[in-house]
Amino acid sequence: MKVLHIDLETYSSVDLKKAGLYKYVQSPDFQILLFAYSVDGGTVNIIDCACGEQIPAELITALADQKVEKMAHNAAFEIYCLNKFFYSPVSQWHCTMVHSLYCGFPASLDAAGKAMGLPEDRRKMGVGKQLIRYFCVPCTPTARNGGRIRNLPHHDPAKWRLFKEYCRQDVATEKEIYHRLEGYPIPELERQNWVLDQYINTAGVKMDLELIEGALELHGVVSQELAGKARKLTGLDNPNSVAQLKNWVQEHSGLELESLNKATVAEILADKDGKDLVKEVLRIRKELGKTSVKKYEAMRACVCADGRIRGLLQFYGASRTGRFAGRLVQVQNLPRNYIESLNTARRLVKAGRPEAVRAVYGDVPDLLSQLIRTAFIPGEGCRFIVADFSAIEARVLAWLAGEEWRLDVFRTHGKIYEASASAMFGVPIEKIKKGNPEYALRSKGKVAELALGYQGGAHALISMGALSMGLSEGELPDIVSRWRKSNRRIQDFWYTVENNAVDTVQHGIVHAMPKGISFYRDQNYLFIRLPSGRDLFYYHPELMTNAFGRKAVGFYGTSQATKKWELTETYGGKLTENIVQAVARDLLCSAMQNLYRAGYAIRFHIHDEVILEVPENSGKSLEEAVRLMCTLPEWAAGLPLDAAGFEGYYYRKD
Repeated sequence: MKVLHIDLETYSSVDLKKAGLYKYVQSPDFQILLFAYSVDGGTVNIIDCACGEQIPAELITALADQKVEKMAHNAAFEIYCLNKFFYSPVSQWHCTMVHSLYCGFPASLDAAGKAMGLPEDRRKMGVGKQLIRYFCVPCTPTARNGGRIRNLPHHDPAKWRLFKEYCRQDVATEKEIYHRLEGYPIPELERQNWVLDQYINTAGVKMDLELIEGALELHGVVSQELAGKARKLTGLDNPNSVAQLKNWVQEHSGLELESLNKATVAEILADKDGKDLVKEVLRIRKELGKTSVKKYEAMRACVCADGRIRGLLQFYGASRTGRFAGRLVQVQNLPRNYIESLNTARRLVKAGRPEAVRAVYGDVPDLLSQLIRTAFIPGEGCRFIVADFSAIEARVLAWLAGEEWRLDVFRTHGKIYEASASAMFGVPIEKIKKGNPEYALRSKGKVAELALGYQGGAHALISMGALSMGLSEGELPDIVSRWRKSNRRIQDFWYTVENNAVDTVQHGIVHAMPKGISFYRDQNYLFIRLPSGRDLFYYHPELMTNAFGRKAVGFYGTSQATKKWELTETYGGKLTENIVQAVARDLLCSAMQNLYRAGYAIRFHIHDEVILEVPENSGKSLEEAVRLMCTLPEWAAGLPLDAAGFEGYYYRKD
C-alpha cells in the first residue's frame, strides 16, 4: 500500500460552521459514520461505522505507516477526526484541496471538479447537502418523527444507501482531482509550510472569556438603550427594520432612497444641510450595526473546553498568491485599536460597568470594537511576543524592480513616506518634518505609496482615502505622474512583466527576469516562477484585447467581483501585485519556519505579523524573534528586510 484516499462522513451535535472543526470533533457525541477509501487508486470501498462495521486492522496500521501517503480533500478534517480514535501524523498526509488552490482552482470539491471539467460520473453528487443535514446534524423533535433529536440509518434506509454512494463518490472525485494535478506537484517546502500550519491551527490560542462575556453583556445593555431611544425618536415599532426605517427617513428627509446601506448612511450623515433628527437616528443605527458583537459571538461559539480557539487560519486561502485567509473569527480582518488606556477599558468591560465605560470612553460600541484584539491572550505562565515586518510589500517591490533609491531608504532610516514626497516634489527630506510647511507633502507621499505601487491611478488614490486626507480631486493626476517619474524602475517592471506574460502566452517563449522570476507555459497554464521556486498558476491563458486596444492576458479563475469561475483579464500592475504579495507571503513562511525551529510557539498570524506564546523566564525574547524573522532565505539575498514588535499579556495593534 502506497497511497490511501479517504473521505469521512461524521456526526456531532456541535455546529461545524459556527464552532469550527476542533470543537466539533471534541464534542462527546462526535462519531464517524462512514469511512470511504481507495488503496493505490483502486476501487472505492466503504465502511459503515454507523451500522457497526469495524475499520480493518490493515487500515488502522496504514494510518500510522509513514510509507503510506494519506490523501483527502480538506485533509485537516480527516486528520483531526481520525486522530481522536487512531494515530495518523499530519506529516504523512496530502491535501487535494490545498493542491487545487496551489494550481489556481477553487477550494471546494464540487467547485474544483466543475472548474476542471470533470465528467458527471466523477464529480461530487449534488444531493450531499440534503443528506448531510439529515444524518450529520441534530434534527428538531416533532410528533411526526417521534420526538427524536437525531436521524439514524434505519429511519430512512433509502437515504442511507444514497448517503453511502455520496461518500464513495467524494473519494472518486478526490482521486480524479489528484490525477489531474499530479503533474504539478506541490514543492516540498510548501508541504512543510502546510504541516506547520496544521500544528498552529491545532494548538490554537487562549481567549479571555471574561472579557468576551463582559463585552456581550455590555453590548446587550447598550443595544437595548439605543433601540429604545430610536423607537422614541421615530415612533416605529421596530426601528431595526430596514423597510420601516427607510420609509421613515424618506418621510422626514425628503430623500428618495434605494437602500440604507453603509454608503447611503455615511452620505446622509456627511450632508451639512441634513436634518438633525434623521442624522441622530442614523447615528444610532450605525452604532447598533457595528460588527464587533459578531466577532465576540464568534469567539464564544468556537472556543473549546480548554478556553482556546483552534482553526483560525486557512492555508493558501488566496489561491493566486498563496496568502493565508482567516476562518471563524476572521483574524485577518480585526478592527484597530487607538485608545491608550486598554488596561482600564478591559477592567471596566469585565466588571460590567456600562455607566463607567460611557463616562470614560463615550462611544461604547466603538470601544468594544477596539478591544476585540485584546480577547486573544497567552496561556497561564506565558506572555505574547508580537512581531511584524515593516513595509514588507514596498520593500519587496523595490527589491524586485531594482529601485535603488528606495532600497537605500529601507537600508537606512526607513522613512519611505517622507522619502517618496522628497523624490516627487524635489524637496530635501530634512525639511519634511513636523513644524515645517513642507511637512504637508508627507500626506501626498503616503497616499502615493499606499495606492500607486501596482500601476494604480487617480481612482486608486481616492480608494486609499486621498480625498479624506484633504487632497483635492484635481491634484491627483499630478501626484500619479510625479510618483511614476520618481519610480522609473518600478514602472518599467510593470510593463516588462506584462510584455513577458503576453509573449509567453502568444509564442510560448520562456522569459527570465532578475531575482529568479521567470515566465513559461504549457498546454494548460501560464506560470510565473517566483524567487523561492514556487510557481503562480494562470489556468487556460489566452490573449485578449483590453480597453486600450492592446494585447492582454486572460485566464480562468474565480473572479473577485462576481465570485464565479470565469475568464478574467489581467495586466502588468495586477501581475506585479500577485508577484509581490506572493514573495511577501514566502518571506512570512520562511520567518515562521525559522521561529518554529528555534522553539517559538506560533499561535496565529495576520498578514505580515506573528503572535508567539512564550513561557516566562524561557529566555525567548523579542530581539531574537525579530532577528529570526529577518534572517533571509538564500533566494532573497539583498532584500532589506526589517521587523519590530512588542511583548505583552494580550494581543493589540502596537
